[in-house]
Amino acid sequence: MSNILEFKIGETVTNAEIVARFKCGNMGGMRRSKSTNSLVIISDHTKGLYDDKWLGNILHYTGMGKIGDQDLFFMQNKTLAESEINGITVHLFEVLEATKYMYLGVVSLVDKPYKAEQKGNDGNIRKVWIFPLKLKNDIQAITDTEINDFIKEKEKIAEKLSFLELQKLAKQNESEKVSRRIVSSNLYIRDPFVAEFAKRRANGKCQLCDEVAPFTKYDGVPYLESHHIDWVSAGGSDTIENTVALCPNCHRKMHILNLPSDIEKLKTLTK
Repeated sequence: MSNILEFKIGETVTNAEIVARFKCGNMGGMRRSKSTNSLVIISDHTKGLYDDKWLGNILHYTGMGKIGDQDLFFMQNKTLAESEINGITVHLFEVLEATKYMYLGVVSLVDKPYKAEQKGNDGNIRKVWIFPLKLKNDIQAITDTEINDFIKEKEKIAEKLSFLELQKLAKQNESEKVSRRIVSSNLYIRDPFVAEFAKRRANGKCQLCDEVAPFTKYDGVPYLESHHIDWVSAGGSDTIENTVALCPNCHRKMHILNLPSDIEKLKTLTK
């Protein structure tokens, strides 16, 4: 396909500009255009249903279908699954801030699509298809600053939720595989809803030393820090069973000593 259709890597555009350039539909995360022989894929992290995960330089992208089991041969799932042989060009956009679409470039499948379980729009667990995609230019346009700003915004949202709302999102977003992407450094993307739920569940007390949080923040909320019992850097999951809330002193202790007795105590608390 001609480069005339492509935006510059890292360029942020509007939805209308995507539609005009690729002559595709204006809705959905997968948009086929026969007139430009292209498939536009949008990984929108501002939506609440599910979140596509980067594992290193591979994006594990969830296919079409919001309710019930997904079908690999349904509409654009089939288009993407056969993109290596059907001659179509697949373009990836990523959204960290609503209505702002950053163009990351052309992607291709690096492995066969595989099945996974996720909650649907109706809250029920269903089978989904995950597509492992890699940028052909191998350039990560999104910076660590943009990722950190995005995480901070999600943390603000999490802090304002009720306990039940937070619990629902934490269970929906928890994952055995922690999102990890290469920007200017190797950055693990821990889910803010899981972290906030752990803090709220602790009810103002450190879960290791059992002492009240050392101080409260400006808004009166006890200050605790989230900690993964099995470290993410060592393969630990980003789940509510693996996440606890600690005072700064105990948090530092776990990262320096990580005593087996302390690990066992924390695991017992989250079962």
